Amino acid sequence: MQDREQIQAGLSAGCSFRAIARALGRAPSTITREVQANRAVASRPAAVPAGRRSSPRGPVPIWLNYSGSAAQRKAEQRASRVKTSKLAGSPRLRAEVASRLNDKHSPEQISQRLKLDFPDDPEMQVSHETIYRSLYVQGKGELKRELTRCLRTGRALRKPRRRSTERRPRMSDMVMIADRPAEVEDRALPGHWGAI
Repeated sequence: MQDREQIQAGLSAGCSFRAIARALGRAPSTITREVQANRAVASRPAAVPAGRRSSPRGPVPIWLNYSGSAAQRKAEQRASRVKTSKLAGSPRLRAEVASRLNDKHSPEQISQRLKLDFPDDPEMQVSHETIYRSLYVQGKGELKRELTRCLRTGRALRKPRRRSTERRPRMSDMVMIADRPAEVEDRALPGHWGAI
């Protein structure tokens, strides 16, 4: 909301999209898209801000019809509407994915294979994340819960990836570089030539 109000204030002050983007720490294209998507459609020409003369070449620029509060309301309406997933909206695609899951194909394989099998039909293509989401998220439930048994892991819940801070050594008997013997430094033996 605050960013949208700053965009509106910047436009009213006559600032360029680039200047507004710089002030907000955003890309100029983001500001342009925001103004284009959320400008009000005026039935009459917009008022010219104080200190700015109207152009003799044409009407007042359309971006003067931008309202931050109206843009926020539109964004909230778009976010609150119920979106059906691709698998929920297409019984044909859902049946195809379920069939391939029963054949023990992974969601990644299914996603890639659908692109090859149906190159000209975007309705029959789906990402592997959408397949996983429909299997694991109870609220979605487009694919039957029993199909999680068909996954190679057989898990009913998705296992979260470990964080980068939880690094574990790859080998149990691994010797750290800091713990190597001092004789490695002089490289007297042929086996020490590879050590740095």
